[in-house]
Amino acid sequence: MSRSAHARPSIASLTAPVAMGYIPLGAVFGFLFVQAGGAAWLAILSSLLVYAGAAQFMMIPMLAAGASVGTIALATFVLNLRHAFYGLSLLNSMPAARGPRWYAVFGLTDETYSVLTALPPDTVAGRMALVTALNQGWWVLGTALGALAGAQAQITLAGLDFVLAALFAVLAVEQWRARADTVPIWLALAAYAVGYAIAPAQALALAIALSLLACALRPKRARKEAP
Repeated sequence: MSRSAHARPSIASLTAPVAMGYIPLGAVFGFLFVQAGGAAWLAILSSLLVYAGAAQFMMIPMLAAGASVGTIALATFVLNLRHAFYGLSLLNSMPAARGPRWYAVFGLTDETYSVLTALPPDTVAGRMALVTALNQGWWVLGTALGALAGAQAQITLAGLDFVLAALFAVLAVEQWRARADTVPIWLALAAYAVGYAIAPAQALALAIALSLLACALRPKRARKEAP
């Protein structure tokens, strides 16, 4: 039986693992933003209009240090440049309508990309904008909760730094289960091991470069049609 014959999972179930990571991480961002002197509504607006995850965390000390908008924009562009490659790989699966298409481009994050690439190819275009919107909704909700908490009380955030690692572990497992070809995962693990052995402080950057090189050199396999 082909995969398309199975019942399609709901949007809520697809984004539930992302919610478990985005709500607490968004709360950390909102809390830190307010504690650094920003207004709660600005933290929420940032998650609505910027929605850049790590770049938003980077923005907090830069704003506190008085960095210019241009400097922050350039740093955000460099940090999120990888998203351009995500978009290129999904270009043929983008929604046809202009509004959903542009929103899908704006809201494409690491976690959203992971969810979308685990879907059957014939379902991606129809669900891309909805998955993207719900994932951003989780992030905005977390930001609002954290910003309100930061404005009202002093609370500890110990332990929440592990949330992102746990989220990526869950998404990696979902990718493993969704794809018959597990070679990319083994390549990524091997690349990180090599990168960590060469330069532990730059292991992630080296692993990404090695993974891209391995994928470029790997022979292409003919796709098998589903029975």
